[in-house]
Amino acid sequence: MKEGKSYQDLLVWQKSVELTTDVYKTTKEFPDEERFSLIQQVKRSAVSVPSNIAEGWGRNTDKSFGHFLSIAKGSLYELQTQLIIANKLEYINDQTLNELDSKIVEISKMTSSLLKKLN
Repeated sequence: MKEGKSYQDLLVWQKSVELTTDVYKTTKEFPDEERFSLIQQVKRSAVSVPSNIAEGWGRNTDKSFGHFLSIAKGSLYELQTQLIIANKLEYINDQTLNELDSKIVEISKMTSSLLKKLN
């Protein structure tokens, strides 16, 4: 299955790193009172996506890679939920939510496509 030399060659990994950096920039605008709660949850979910893609790649089997892709996909849904909550709390506006959500949906589709190729 592995078509590139490194997990860093995977477009899904590259896009998930971009999403993570966008999320980190966005959480800088959250209120200080959320520093140890929602901000940490959002960051943890975001960073989990490229991290699990990389870890799965490093396991060197399609089965393990698929398992970690599934975890990454779950983290995307977790992140999506947390961003919706942040929007409802008015920590992020509708435009920011829509931009981040579009990236989440795109990465989710890419992850699903990779999973299908593995099966």
